[in-house]
Amino acid sequence: MTSNDEYVLQLLIENGAITHEQVDQLRDSMTIAHRGMTIVDRIIHEGIMSETDILGIIAAQLGMEMVSLQGLEVSPEIRDLIPVEVARRYRVVPLYKVDNTLTVAMSDPFDFDALDSLRYLLKCNVEGAVTTRDEIKVALDKYYVVESTMDEMINQVQDGTVDVAVAGPQELTDASVATETDAPIIKLVSLIMLEAYRHRASDIHLEPMEKRFRVRYRIDGVLHEVDSPPKRLQAAILSRVKLMAGMKISEKRIPQDGRIQVNILGRELDLRVSTVPASHGESVVMRILDKQSLALGLPKLGFFSDDQQMFENIIRLPDGIILITGPTGSGKTTTLYACLSEINKPDRKIITVENPVEYQLSGINQVNVNEDIGLTFAAALRSILRQAPNIVMIGEIRDKETANIAIEASLTGHLVFSTLHTNDAPSAVTRLLDIGVKPFLVASSLRAAMAQRLVRCVCDSCKEEHPATPTEQKVLKVASLDREDLKLWKGRGCNRCALTGYYGRKGIFEIFRTNDEIQRMIFEKVTAAVLRARAREMGMRTLREDGLRKAVAGITTVEEVLRVTMGDID
Repeated sequence: MTSNDEYVLQLLIENGAITHEQVDQLRDSMTIAHRGMTIVDRIIHEGIMSETDILGIIAAQLGMEMVSLQGLEVSPEIRDLIPVEVARRYRVVPLYKVDNTLTVAMSDPFDFDALDSLRYLLKCNVEGAVTTRDEIKVALDKYYVVESTMDEMINQVQDGTVDVAVAGPQELTDASVATETDAPIIKLVSLIMLEAYRHRASDIHLEPMEKRFRVRYRIDGVLHEVDSPPKRLQAAILSRVKLMAGMKISEKRIPQDGRIQVNILGRELDLRVSTVPASHGESVVMRILDKQSLALGLPKLGFFSDDQQMFENIIRLPDGIILITGPTGSGKTTTLYACLSEINKPDRKIITVENPVEYQLSGINQVNVNEDIGLTFAAALRSILRQAPNIVMIGEIRDKETANIAIEASLTGHLVFSTLHTNDAPSAVTRLLDIGVKPFLVASSLRAAMAQRLVRCVCDSCKEEHPATPTEQKVLKVASLDREDLKLWKGRGCNRCALTGYYGRKGIFEIFRTNDEIQRMIFEKVTAAVLRARAREMGMRTLREDGLRKAVAGITTVEEVLRVTMGDID
């Protein structure tokens, strides 16, 4: 466990944590099965003491701080004080710096040589804080990503040095059928998933081309091509993915859907897998769902304070229907979950109907649609209304039957949340009417519709001010945001953001509220353009206007706002 285990044993005995007899028994019971383990490792393995408890005693003896890295965010400035190769060589993670003293987390408090080397390399005083080996490993993989080409990945596969654990029932099945020839492919697929996670990708695209096999990651909403495996590995890689997802490997003529549960760097991820037959093989898309990274809570979505206050007032209404609109991948589901988390109280019963249930929410009853057995959105909705819920969330309104039941529920004292695929918020009214809902029902039940998009945020690590271009000045002038003291920001490009200048995404929003006048206009079946014009006269900000506000605030760039709001009409 440490570089001085005998001293640790003596320390544990002196502190009464273990006895001489226990140590002797462990020594006597050492067998070939314990090869490579020390007595301290056996103490942890047998459950006599945890690694955290042992390190706590050592830290107290040496006068060092005991820390936990779970949930801790190391700022880019502190992280960059130690180069990636140095951090990985000495297995340390920088925590904070006060004056000329840098504190680093380490799992071996007796590794004084590492501290001395760091002092020499960094030209400052370095002090150690103690944490577990697993936490150091997770933190190193999180903050110090080692870039590698596909050739290097394949070499690693052949060396057998990297692997990703596969969770779920497939693990036993895979182990039973894997041969020595299969093993490199198993590891290569695992590495593709691992690299996607390290790069914060939301999707993995495996695309067979005529003469090559292309791999792309969707990072912050934009596809990036990465070094791809050779074409000859295409069939084996696709078969491995289909096997993991529980699909029929022999069936290549029709689309298939599946799911993979994996454990990567200590985090459990769900991968939703979809295959479609294409000209040169099956195209596969894996959507990565990280339950631990779900940003629940309205403040994390990107609202400005005025819009957040307005939206909080809307979702606390006692009844009615509230719609979140936007294209696929615009963050609608995350917003719905944030709403439910905000209003989830012990005195309220909340039921959701989803296809599929993407994230498990504590205290909320979630129903998974299964159309194969007749459990459609409409059928599930009819049943759950008998459960007397206060709040209902419907994953998506797709047809007249689901829309009518949802609206009837909102008119009988329920608060209903759902999504629609429309380009802007007022078009939600037109969409409901097109589905076949009566105008008076829409007018009576709709409380608000909010359209949203996701824009990439300027990277904080390489953020720099720049003068507005003529195009930006023109756009900002139209939005009445042009002024003399205007400052715009962009990312220069660094290792943290993979030279893109962007890191992470926030939402931009268009909130359309109904009142007596809007209800009358809906009843009269006016066009979406007329509704939109009147809503703007009443103070509604468009998606582009909200995005430009965030560009002026330094959150994103004008270029990024224009990219995602091309359909926005000024």
